[in-house]
Amino acid sequence: MNNLTVALVQQSCGEDKDLNLAKSIESIRQASALGAKLVVLQELHAGVYFCQTEDTTRFDMAEPIPGPTSDNLGDVAKEFGVVLVSSLFERRAPGLYHNTAVVFEKDGTIAGTYRKMHIPDDPGFYEKFYFTPGDLGFTPIDTSVGRLGVLVCWDQWYPEGARLMAMAGAELLIYPTAIGWDPTDPDEEKVRQKEAWITIQRAHAVANGIPVVSVNRVGFEPDPAGAGHGITFWGSSFVAGCQGEFLAQAANDREELLVVEIDKGRSESVRRIWPFLRDRRIDAYGDLLKRYRD
Repeated sequence: MNNLTVALVQQSCGEDKDLNLAKSIESIRQASALGAKLVVLQELHAGVYFCQTEDTTRFDMAEPIPGPTSDNLGDVAKEFGVVLVSSLFERRAPGLYHNTAVVFEKDGTIAGTYRKMHIPDDPGFYEKFYFTPGDLGFTPIDTSVGRLGVLVCWDQWYPEGARLMAMAGAELLIYPTAIGWDPTDPDEEKVRQKEAWITIQRAHAVANGIPVVSVNRVGFEPDPAGAGHGITFWGSSFVAGCQGEFLAQAANDREELLVVEIDKGRSESVRRIWPFLRDRRIDAYGDLLKRYRD
């Protein structure tokens, strides 16, 4: 059976961690009742997107993995019998933190982790202050529903990460995400940004012949320091098939549970007619290891 029912949990978040997790867990319950076998949560779903400002007290939000929140989510995955992709602020050691995706098997055990590799540092997205770049590489995680190529947010702009996951046998690319607009941007700029975000990920599906699952948060979050205008997260979570076609897409202005069936077997037939992996000129790509070709 090649069909896989996947649920994407698009939600808004506030400062109350317990409330955020309760919302996530209720969505997981609903997803399981609708037949989902894989549930994907958005980036840093347990709290606000705290990277709008640099604040050392925010490191108190981080936890070890395993830790209290991952233990809780493992219990939830076991209770509802789903493979669960979560996204947590990891405290690895004093002064050493990561933005980490944790994948739980349906028995509640941790199937694997992925530490965000590409770390942005842009106005309103000061992640380099908080997160050490990942050191686990682009390694898919094996689960009972397939081999999952889990990446995180800023990683979605880089074709190299998607390609390396595909080359290691990933059957799906999964991107927990927290991205949005500066509310003061003109409408035409907002359209360009969101369409670019969608297009680059659909291109990963096409180039690698595997589906893409992208789960974004939604709602407005003010800048805690009051220095910026806050962020309006644009939601629009979606699933693209292995030719880039939309299988489902959520709204950009509300919480939503998106449940979609993916035919994993299509990758085989698509790769037979579009054999991009076969035709790669690996003998000519050496300069990709350089920062720039001066």
